[in-house]
Amino acid sequence: MAIAYETLHVSGIRCERCVNRLAAALRSHDGLESANANLMGQVMLEFDDEKTSRDALVAAMAKSGFRELVELESA
Repeated sequence: MAIAYETLHVSGIRCERCVNRLAAALRSHDGLESANANLMGQVMLEFDDEKTSRDALVAAMAKSGFRELVELESA
């Protein structure tokens, strides 16, 4: 088992109810060890990368209305 850690910035988290909705979206995701979100839109994920992937977790969040915010690098 290889544990991976990711911190994502997502849109759509505005209140405690949003955090609970995000938790419900990820609750049954196979391979997810833990997920913590705050009201600033940061989601910290800990997952078994042999059972799931970052992309699969992002897709699960997107299905519930949470989109990853991608920071653009300045040239």
